[in-house]
Amino acid sequence: MGDPLDDGPAPRGADEVPLMAAAPRPLERRRITEPIATGVRAIDAIATVGKGQRVGIMSGSGLGKSKLIGMIARNTDADVNVIALIGERGREVRDFVDVDIGAEGLARSVVVAVTSDQPALLRIKGAYLATAIAEWFRNQGADVMLMMDSITRFAMAQREVGLAVGEPPTTKGYPPSVYALLPKLLERAGTSPNGSITGFYAVLVEADDLNEPIGDACRSILDGHVALSRDLASKGHYPAVDVLQSISRVMIDVVPQEHQDLAQRIRAMLAVYRDAEDLVNIGAYVQGSNPEIDTALKLMPGLRTFLRQGLYEHAAFDEVVPKMKRVLAG
Repeated sequence: MGDPLDDGPAPRGADEVPLMAAAPRPLERRRITEPIATGVRAIDAIATVGKGQRVGIMSGSGLGKSKLIGMIARNTDADVNVIALIGERGREVRDFVDVDIGAEGLARSVVVAVTSDQPALLRIKGAYLATAIAEWFRNQGADVMLMMDSITRFAMAQREVGLAVGEPPTTKGYPPSVYALLPKLLERAGTSPNGSITGFYAVLVEADDLNEPIGDACRSILDGHVALSRDLASKGHYPAVDVLQSISRVMIDVVPQEHQDLAQRIRAMLAVYRDAEDLVNIGAYVQGSNPEIDTALKLMPGLRTFLRQGLYEHAAFDEVVPKMKRVLAG
């Protein structure tokens, strides 16, 4: 563990830090009051993230969660990225470093990779190592973006270990130690007196069920989640962020009231359209029957364009509110 994967020099440092450190004490954590830009318009507009917040990216397989993490790594205004690739395919590590992050993102990133063929104990320690590196940068006063793909592979690795030592299996075969270790790992991110760790944790949910055991456990610990939709992905809508299923629990503390009102209005229009979509598609809706549905139908083309974003397109945070106003003005 700790060997360079790119044939570069071995990392050297003057400080020794514990692999499994304790989380900051509750009253040592500064309140989360500042937003952090992700460069992803759908997130910055509707589920704004604060410095020190922990967010789950809830996704089934093949919906673009790794691409979304790459977009955040390239576009965020954090001081440094720490990226943990836990239990992923070996092929994806090179693709992620060369393509998804690219030279721009890699210049301020530390990447920890433990592929799926590695022993379960190494996969577990890889998650702890990435968190320890992020903690070191936080202690130096940096605002760190910690991205882990995926926390589900960490849980699966602990399931292997737990069952091997004789722990009783519970739901989906996960032993009790999995649910004990998840908060110990996730609570280490957040704010401290010196800096912050903003955490994005990919959660691979089985059969697109956001309520499966690991997804449900992570959602109860984290400060919000971004849900990816297979329906949107199948329509070529990327990033496939399902705004109505996504939430940021600290958004009200990090953006002004105007931003909150605009985000709520967009949510309301999307919800109205979703409820009426089947009627519209079969031609059963008569225009003028419901003013809210009429407004939603008028705004939907602009809303779809606003929420879509090219893979290498950067969305400036200070342009989000003016664009939301223009979209809602029709």
